[in-house]
Amino acid sequence: MLNKLLLGTAFCLAAMSTGTFAQDAVTACLITKTDTNPFFVKMKEGAEAKAKELGVNLKSYAGKIDGDHETQVAAIETCIADGAKGILITASDTSAIVQSVQKARDAGLLVIALDTPLNPIDAADATFATDNFLAGELIGKWAAGKLGAEAENAKIAMLDLAVSQPSVDVLRDQGFLTGFGIDVADPNKWGDETDPRIVGHDVTAGNEEGGRKAMENLLAKDPSINVVYTINEPSAAGAYQALKSIGRENDVTIVSIDGGCPGVANVKDGVIGATSQQYPLQMAALGVEAIKQWADDGTKPTPTEGKDFFDTGVKLVTDEPVDGVESIDTTEGADLCWG
Repeated sequence: MLNKLLLGTAFCLAAMSTGTFAQDAVTACLITKTDTNPFFVKMKEGAEAKAKELGVNLKSYAGKIDGDHETQVAAIETCIADGAKGILITASDTSAIVQSVQKARDAGLLVIALDTPLNPIDAADATFATDNFLAGELIGKWAAGKLGAEAENAKIAMLDLAVSQPSVDVLRDQGFLTGFGIDVADPNKWGDETDPRIVGHDVTAGNEEGGRKAMENLLAKDPSINVVYTINEPSAAGAYQALKSIGRENDVTIVSIDGGCPGVANVKDGVIGATSQQYPLQMAALGVEAIKQWADDGTKPTPTEGKDFFDTGVKLVTDEPVDGVESIDTTEGADLCWG
C-alpha cells in the first residue's frame, strides 16, 4: 500500500529509534501532535518504513494530547542537541512553534511541516500536506449538493479542533463553509461568520470524546441541527454517538476529513456521509526522503507548481455521489486508505 502511494523522554513522550546505525548515519526526527490518533500512527509508520529503506536513524516524539505545544518545543530542543539533520513536525500551535523552528533552522536542521502548515507557512523550509482548504471545500460542496434546495434552510454545527485555531483547523473549516456557499468573512479565522445557518462552533481536540461533547453542546443550543462538519473522523464518531443517544443518527448529515480505514468504513456504514481522504504515509515518507537528500547534498524540496506547499493529494470518499463533485466510492477508498 505504501508503494502505491509514494511518489518516487523524559517529557511524557517516548523517543524511539528505528534501529542500530553507524555513528555517521543521518538522524531525522518526527514530531506529531499525538501518538493515539490513527492519522499520526500511520504517519509514523510511513516515516519508519522509509527511514529503514534509506538507512536513516528516525527518532519519534508525540505530545500527550492534540494541543500539547510545550512537549513539541522540548522535542525540538532534543533533536537539535542530538545532532539531527532534519525535523518533520505536525505542529499543535502553528504560530507559537515558529520561534523553536527557527532555532532548529539556525542550527542547520531542515524543518518540514507535515499536514499542518506553520503560520507563516515559510517559517518551515517546506510543507508536505493535503490541500486542507480543498479538503474542506469538497465536503462542503457535497453536503450542499446532498441537501439540494434545502441547503438554504440548513442548520449547521461546526466541530473544530482547538481554540488556538491552528492553520489546518482554519483551512478545513473555511473550506467547508465556502464549499457550502457561506460567506466566511475573514478567511484566516473561524467563528466570525454571520450566516444564520451556522448554529455555532465548538472544539473537539480532534478526538471522539471531544466530538461527543461538542455535539451535545451545539444540540443544546439548537436541536434542529441537520448538518455536522467535523475536523476529523474521531470527532465525527463522537458526534454520531451524541446524535444516536437522542435518536437522530439517521436524519443528520455528518461530513469529515481524514480518509483512514475506520473512517471509510464509517462512510460505508452510513455514520459519515462523505470524507476527504488524505495520504499521511506519503507525507511522512517524502519528508524522510527530503531530509536524507538535504543531508547528502544540501538540496531542499520544492513546492507544487502554483502553491506554497507540496500537495500530497485529496479525494472525496462517499457512496452517495452528487452532481458536480468528483468522488470515489468506499471500495476504492478502502483500497487507498492509510490503515
